[in-house]
Amino acid sequence: MSQSKRIVVKIGSSLLAHSQELTLRYAFMHGLLSDIAKLKERGVEVVLMSSGAVALGLNAIHKSPEDAGILDKQAAAAYGQPLLLNAYKQVAHEFGFDIAQILVTIGDMEERRRFINIKNTVERLFDNGIMPIVNENDTVTTEELRVGDNDRLAAKVAQMIQADHLILLTSIDGLYDRPPGDEGAQFIEKLDDVSEYLEAASGTNALGSGGMYTKLQAANMAQHAGCSTIIAEGIIDRPILSVLEGNRRHTECVAKGTPESAWKVWLTNRLQVAGSLILKQDVADALTSKLAPIKHTDIISVADSFQKGDILHVYDEQGQEIARGLTNFSSDEVLLLARHPESSTAELLGYSAVPDVITTKNMVILKESHLSWDVPTESLQSVAC
Repeated sequence: MSQSKRIVVKIGSSLLAHSQELTLRYAFMHGLLSDIAKLKERGVEVVLMSSGAVALGLNAIHKSPEDAGILDKQAAAAYGQPLLLNAYKQVAHEFGFDIAQILVTIGDMEERRRFINIKNTVERLFDNGIMPIVNENDTVTTEELRVGDNDRLAAKVAQMIQADHLILLTSIDGLYDRPPGDEGAQFIEKLDDVSEYLEAASGTNALGSGGMYTKLQAANMAQHAGCSTIIAEGIIDRPILSVLEGNRRHTECVAKGTPESAWKVWLTNRLQVAGSLILKQDVADALTSKLAPIKHTDIISVADSFQKGDILHVYDEQGQEIARGLTNFSSDEVLLLARHPESSTAELLGYSAVPDVITTKNMVILKESHLSWDVPTESLQSVAC
């Protein structure tokens, strides 16, 4: 781990804010930024994923974490964000470096052009020795448009900058094979397949929006981007270095060898479903054996409303997710083409286009180690209608 050149460190609200007073835990912040300063001296580039703005702003709007609604949280984030960044800036200056803030929405991470723009911003900050602090923009996001947890968002950032390690600091020392309070719970030091432990990984705290479940989802995303994930307790003294140097126990989710191209990694690792296709079973079976374009005649059902350029989840008739890819048509256009296979695209859409809904260059076949999303049921529209 000492050879790492890029690291993403994610910390949650429960580590930054006292649960009762909802004020900053300065001792933890000092330990955290002291470690980051030492890493920077060794030539390591660090991105910090930090929650905390909402928790720090709740007192100002006279709300508790338990009774705050989405509008309360938006207002709390607006109030708490400058408090949080001012504290980071002051402590970072004590250790001789500077910080910058990048606030993102789910659209920024899911739309390719905006994703690249954020990557370029991070790279320019690195060039100038400035540490980026990234968080979801809670002042403008709604429940429907949120990533919902900084664990998976941190994994997307790790993918973006091709990080060596994603470090998730939390309130416990790592992953157990069952809830850690249960008798006989066994600590997991290293794992390859996170799906084995998803059932045991549940529960959140009042301040945080994610539990161990989202950390395993994040670990799976990072694995396929060639990044190892470390889950460890966010202690005050040397919270990062003590883990990287192997001085205290933690859980490591190992990387899955050499990642595919950055384009295919981006196609595969999603934070939100834009839409879905269900294919004929024989077409789906053939697709898993040999990559081929998906045509409108291959489709049985379409789920959700999507636009050209969105990433779709592709299922077989058994409900097994087999692929993800970028669509050349909107959901309305796909349904129109699929319901009139005898007509040309020019006749139906008013313009000429290759009838491939997803081309091979814009598609990734999922491996067994990828976590699948459940097939939508309520929004399915059958081609046969």
